Amino acid sequence: MSENESPSASAVQASREVRAVISRLRRRILKASEVEDLTLGQSSVLARLSDKGDVTASELAATEGVRHQSMTATVAALAAKGLVERRPDPDDGRRLLITLTPEGVRRVEEGRQARTEWLADRLQARCTEEERRAVIATMAVLERLTRD
Repeated sequence: MSENESPSASAVQASREVRAVISRLRRRILKASEVEDLTLGQSSVLARLSDKGDVTASELAATEGVRHQSMTATVAALAAKGLVERRPDPDDGRRLLITLTPEGVRRVEEGRQARTEWLADRLQARCTEEERRAVIATMAVLERLTRD
C-alpha cells in the first residue's frame, strides 16, 4: 500500500475485530490460570524468566517496561515467596542474576498447563472440527502479520 492509500473498509473492520477479540481472549486465558497470591506483573516476570533464563533486574525492567525500582520490588516479592533467587553473575560479580527456583518453574508450568487446558476445552466444547481448523488457518495468517 502506498503512503497515499488508506486501508480498505474491510482492513479497518478486521483490525478492530481482531484487537477486540484478542484482548478479551487474553484476559479470559489469564483468568483461567489466575493465582491469588501473584499479581499480573509477578506472573509476567515468572513467564519472562522461564523464556529467557537468568537475567538482571535491569533487563527484566526494560523488557517489562517498568522502572528498575519497581522491578526490584517485584523480584523481592517473588523471592520472598520462594519463586526466584538472586545470585552473582559468574561473568561480572557486581551484577545479580535473577533465576527461577524449582518452585517457580513448577508454578510457571502449572499456569501454562491451566491456560492450555482452558482454551482446548472451550475449543472442543464450542467449536466444530471445521471451525477449529479455521482457527488454525487464521492463526497462520495472524502469525504472518507479526513478521517484519
